[in-house]
Amino acid sequence: MAMTDSDPYAPAPASTPLLALIPAPTRLTRTPDRGPYVLDAGTAVEARPGTEHVAHWLRSTVGAATGLPFRDAAGVAGAAGAAGAPGRLLLAVDEDVTRGLGPEGYRLVVDGTGVRITGGGPAGVFWGAQTLRQLLGPDAFRRAPVGGQRAWPVPALVVEDAPRFAWRGVLLDVARHFLPKDGVLRYVDLLAAHKLGVLHLHLTDDQGWRVEIRRWPELTATGAWRARSRYGHGASSLWDERPHGGFYTQDDLREIVAYAAARHVTVVPEIDLPGHSQAAVAAYPWLGNTDVVDTSALGVWDRWGISPNVLAPTDATLAFYEDVLTEVLDIFPSPFVHLGGDECPKEQWRASPTARAFIAKEGLGDEDGLQLWFMRHFDRWLAARGRRLVGWDEILQGGERRGAGTGLSEGAVVSSWRGYGGGVAAARAGHDVVMCPEQHVYLDHRQAPGDDEPVPIGWVRTLEDVYRFEPVPPALAGQDAAAHVLGTQANLWTEVMENQQRIDYQAFPRLSAFAEVAWSHLPAPEARDWHGFERRMTAHYARLDALGVDYRPPGGPQPWQRRPGVLGRPIEGAPPIV
Repeated sequence: MAMTDSDPYAPAPASTPLLALIPAPTRLTRTPDRGPYVLDAGTAVEARPGTEHVAHWLRSTVGAATGLPFRDAAGVAGAAGAAGAPGRLLLAVDEDVTRGLGPEGYRLVVDGTGVRITGGGPAGVFWGAQTLRQLLGPDAFRRAPVGGQRAWPVPALVVEDAPRFAWRGVLLDVARHFLPKDGVLRYVDLLAAHKLGVLHLHLTDDQGWRVEIRRWPELTATGAWRARSRYGHGASSLWDERPHGGFYTQDDLREIVAYAAARHVTVVPEIDLPGHSQAAVAAYPWLGNTDVVDTSALGVWDRWGISPNVLAPTDATLAFYEDVLTEVLDIFPSPFVHLGGDECPKEQWRASPTARAFIAKEGLGDEDGLQLWFMRHFDRWLAARGRRLVGWDEILQGGERRGAGTGLSEGAVVSSWRGYGGGVAAARAGHDVVMCPEQHVYLDHRQAPGDDEPVPIGWVRTLEDVYRFEPVPPALAGQDAAAHVLGTQANLWTEVMENQQRIDYQAFPRLSAFAEVAWSHLPAPEARDWHGFERRMTAHYARLDALGVDYRPPGGPQPWQRRPGVLGRPIEGAPPIV
């Protein structure tokens, strides 16, 4: 991050709290001799071609919060021949002005004549508009004006900004605990406010199936509902005896996709296979290994962890999931489709004569080879339809002992979750990688030691820990293979997050730190200005308050945020990422 002689992130007097931008921009220069500019009821918006959706967002979101109409400049009296005239909020796509910043980059200029946001593409203009919203102060994040009509000063400055990574993602697990559609839409807005551009929607698992598939209706009639839920970690003796479930209709999901696209957020669906599939087997028992398990007796799993009930390697199973994915592709235009491929127990395949015979017939070597066979099939199936497989780092396993490669296409993408190792191997093999190691960016993990953290899971990962996370592994630094790191992703697994309040608590404020890691061009972790980030967070907490986010306060959880007596799974120590 380049700094001017007047450091915008030095301790600021109380009169200038609005420069506490998160994520930090690439370059910010204050020009107090040229401003400020005051937005008021007379400010018009000039939206040049390609920026119409951003203008709509400004009016519907920032306009709703400020009470400003942001009239169309073309309709303002005397506007004829006055394109770019003083007193305007100008939105434009111009690659010459933003040269070198890319399609998501932008240049924001505020001076006494107005505000000009120029992007390398429509996404860049939108991210510039998000920066402008932060400059207006926390009340710009509300849904309606407070305190009556007023003018909104914007400090004079020039911001030139572009993201470090293209994949700046968040996984939202709606399979373990269903989040109603409005909650998903809210999280799209929260991602967009932090310049995060990928929502990885985890739609299926052992504990629930959340996407309507018209060809196979029992997936939601049966698979979307479980009889009860474990309350706490898997070893907990507590149960919530209420049935739990829900699903999104295809039109619900199309609405989510369209809403996200208008905010330059790509929704990546995940349909788990061949493991994490008990909800599908409960709906259609013939998908399971019927020669070793009475699958007709299975229900949707009511425990956490990894179910032993996995898919059977049959032509009928492949055809079923091809039907599922045909409908999924029709809903989600994302070039990426995540198919899981992780944590697949092999015991049923080892016991199954059908599976053993199939392994021998296909020359797969062993059960790991059988898992890879599933992934290869759907990798090719997706590639034939112009899409790219994404899978957890276990998709690299299965061919090593036979001296064979994975057979996955070059377009297959690896989500490296068990540390850096899988991502390093994938990048060196020519695969693109999304870095999401559980040691740093699994936000279901506890935020502090001690008994106050609700349902303590995993390692202690503080706000500072997340801020010092580095997505490019040291083993790839300076190598050509580092270019395969598409970006990074924080994961919100919801086994112990039963509602929106709990998700908020686990996500924030750490997701704000993660957003800076994903967007900003930060120095090495040990050289990052943690205390400067803390100071900026002081202003950012007010924005989160205005957005209604039930975040973890810096001093620890509020009494109503705790879950005393609910068993977690704390892990001691702080292992290195390998």
